[in-house]
Amino acid sequence: MRGRKRKYIAILGSMMSGLGKGILTSSIGRILQSKGMSVVPIKFDGYLNVDCGTMNPFRHGEVFVLDDGTECDMDLGTYERFLNMDLGGENNPTGGKIFKRILEKERRGEFLGGDVQFVPHLTNEIKEWIRRVGDRFDADVVLTEVGGTVGDLENGYFIEAMRQLSLEEDVLFIQLTYVPSLFLGEPKTKPTQHATRLLTSMGVQPHMLFCRESEQLTDGAKEKISMFCNVPKEAIFDDPILKTIYELPLILETQRVSGILLKKLGLKAENGDFRKWGALVEKVKRPKKRVTIAITGKYTAVADAYVSIKEALVHAGAHLGIGVNTKWIETTAIEEGRMTLDVLDDCDGIIVPGGFGKRGVEGKIACIEHARKNKIPFLGLCLGMQLAVIEYARNVCGMKGANSTEFDQKTQYPVIDLLPGQRKILDKGATMRLGGHDVLIKKGTVAHSAYKKDVVRERFRHRYEVNPDYIKALLKKGFVFSGKASKEENIMQIGEIPKNQFFVGTQFHPEFTSRLERPHPLFVAFLREAGKD
Repeated sequence: MRGRKRKYIAILGSMMSGLGKGILTSSIGRILQSKGMSVVPIKFDGYLNVDCGTMNPFRHGEVFVLDDGTECDMDLGTYERFLNMDLGGENNPTGGKIFKRILEKERRGEFLGGDVQFVPHLTNEIKEWIRRVGDRFDADVVLTEVGGTVGDLENGYFIEAMRQLSLEEDVLFIQLTYVPSLFLGEPKTKPTQHATRLLTSMGVQPHMLFCRESEQLTDGAKEKISMFCNVPKEAIFDDPILKTIYELPLILETQRVSGILLKKLGLKAENGDFRKWGALVEKVKRPKKRVTIAITGKYTAVADAYVSIKEALVHAGAHLGIGVNTKWIETTAIEEGRMTLDVLDDCDGIIVPGGFGKRGVEGKIACIEHARKNKIPFLGLCLGMQLAVIEYARNVCGMKGANSTEFDQKTQYPVIDLLPGQRKILDKGATMRLGGHDVLIKKGTVAHSAYKKDVVRERFRHRYEVNPDYIKALLKKGFVFSGKASKEENIMQIGEIPKNQFFVGTQFHPEFTSRLERPHPLFVAFLREAGKD
């Protein structure tokens, strides 16, 4: 920390969820980084799950995976993409994790002689957690995003912990709110006033207030918010709807957010600017050409289920000058005959993402076959790779009915099967092959030409693998395994068909490590092929 006293920022949501606290938190962190500060983000989620691993994407969006194997909230992905840093499980405390730690301490006798209560035991645990993360990253500023909205039962104790922390440390409170406009030019501030009063009734007075809105706040609206929310007018900011989320730090800086942040935190800025970031944002906003990429999955009704894939395409496109029109294809509809493969005719590339369960699988396989036969650039991720192997085994290797034992335990050709280490595991949470693992890349392959490296580190989340008993048969018919595990040689990590325009599948999730300033090589290679005339 170079002699500076550590500062803390708490970002709280009010009125409604889904306003973009994660994007705001990331943008504030990015602004502070540009001023020479080292920052670390924390996202608290109030649910009693220990992690996100068992959550349905329809309810919670994408499950993001960190290098240490933590299955976490999708906001951790936003943090990593904005701040260009690798985070760990401690950056995503959940109600389940915190209560688990308290109960484990109670069982060990650490609270002997006393009854364990929310205050002080639970709130002390939270404060200790936040300080520990700051120490681990040696951060100048710890950014803590509190999930949910003010007034939710499940985050009340966390807000209380932050209130207590503000009595012991330098804590800046930021409130994100929504200002609706019923009629053009008439922003309604009353909901924000009520939400702020609720927050102050919990002992927390926001120092800065960010407003999502459909139109820019008028001076009159800011004055009204300032008066009734007890926040200086100069500390009230617009958080508008933008073409790309990566523009938000730039927009906030035009409102001189950094000046207020540094003043209230008592910090002095160092050299830094947004020129490189701004140049990339301009390329996102004004691409030289556009392509259409199909994302074929079964959670397409909830775009947040595939948010990292969408962002990885944005990152690659920024570096190539290519804009991406995403076409969502519900593979269950193809499987059930409610949609035909003609829907792919205008697509320049096809991505088959990961997933679990049998629903929509045959529709995905049909999309893969269509990509292979028509030489459409294809990228299969996790399950997408497994299904590419199944499609190739069925239609090229002559293994009729080839399948994964996940979907058909009696298949004659189980070309995809459980990893040996998974066969005796009964628990579902945090038991898959998770997190970062090294991958050996075979020279002379499409994968190697993309990476330009012999060894890479990628993030995994799977129970099933290419069955080693069928590797030789697949190789004999021209399938190439261009990446394999560094420690378990029989685990195939990348598969490709070299004679196709671009046909690559990965057992890992390359989208998890892609960032605006460092796009993933496979997404760059895929999008480059998709953009060829």
